[in-house]
Amino acid sequence: MAVSYRKLWHVLLDKKIKKLELLEIAGISDYSFRKLRNDQDVSTEVLTKVCTALGCEVQDIVDFFPEKAEMPK
Repeated sequence: MAVSYRKLWHVLLDKKIKKLELLEIAGISDYSFRKLRNDQDVSTEVLTKVCTALGCEVQDIVDFFPEKAEMPK
């Protein structure tokens, strides 16, 4: 199953939060942030921290796709 965090970057734009600010306010590591930037799997703990910091739900920041080939461009 493939994952996309494209929605996350749109939420950050809407809230006028810079990507590195997210790292600080959510309390996530550089490693986790890089995984988000590269559409790689992260733990539910990381997703919870991001959602709490942004005041949103998981479905607001992530999309899941059955196969990587089916991800929208």
